[in-house]
Amino acid sequence: MSTAKQRLVKSWLVKAHRDLSTARRLVGDAEPYLDTAIYHCQQAAEKAVKAVLVFHDQRFDKTHDVRALISLAVSFAPRLSEWLDVGERLTPYQRLTAIPVNPWSQVAKNSIGLLNPQKISMPSFCRYCLRKFTHESQKHRNPER
Repeated sequence: MSTAKQRLVKSWLVKAHRDLSTARRLVGDAEPYLDTAIYHCQQAAEKAVKAVLVFHDQRFDKTHDVRALISLAVSFAPRLSEWLDVGERLTPYQRLTAIPVNPWSQVAKNSIGLLNPQKISMPSFCRYCLRKFTHESQKHRNPER
């Protein structure tokens, strides 16, 4: 893999990690900002999948549709198909911070489910993408393994 491509993939993953860390901080606060936290979860998922797509030289349109991005990635990362429903649920939250939302509205309250490890684990999705990239990167560096 070229150095430029490595840097691009790494930058997508770093941004995804930072979005996820931001979401955790926003939820863990005494007065959680759920609407903003779920936005960062959507951003983390979008950026993690884009890292996988870039790694596999898969072109993609400018989009925030996590489900559509996952659909593109499934051909070379079949296990990502398990996350299609999560992608569909996350996509609308990309717009959530652009419009005023009461933080205790039903939309904001529902968003906490995507951050709750007992429900759908957004962090595990990002960890999966990171592991997938790291594993594939190792194979390219050491083809005899």
